[in-house]
Amino acid sequence: MIAEQRPMQHAVSSATLADVLERVLDKGVVIAGDIKVKLVDIELLTIQIRLIIASVDKAKEIGMDWWLFNPEFNSKARQPQEDELAALKARIKKLEARPPGARTPPPTHKKDA
Repeated sequence: MIAEQRPMQHAVSSATLADVLERVLDKGVVIAGDIKVKLVDIELLTIQIRLIIASVDKAKEIGMDWWLFNPEFNSKARQPQEDELAALKARIKKLEARPPGARTPPPTHKKDA
C-alpha cells in the first residue's frame, strides 16, 4: 500500500513579528499570576505578579502614566518635590524658633498663579 502524497497547506494570511508586536502594543496584554509557598498549611510567602505590556499611548489612555510624576523617570517631576521640601524645612525651622507655649498658627496654602 502506497501512501498518497498530499501537498502541504499554508495559512492564507501570515503575520510578521512586527505586525504581532504592533497589535500587542496597540491593544495591550495583561499577564497576572500568584505564587504561594506553603509548608503544612502555613503560608510562608506570597508573590503577586501583574504585568502589562502596551504602548505609551495605550498606557496613558487607561490611566497608567506614573512615569510622568515619578522623579526617578522624569527630571521635571523632581522640581515640585524639591520646592515643597525646602518650604517644609523653612516652616519647621520657623516653628522651632518660636518660644515654648506659643500658639501655632494654621498652615497657609499658597495657590499657584
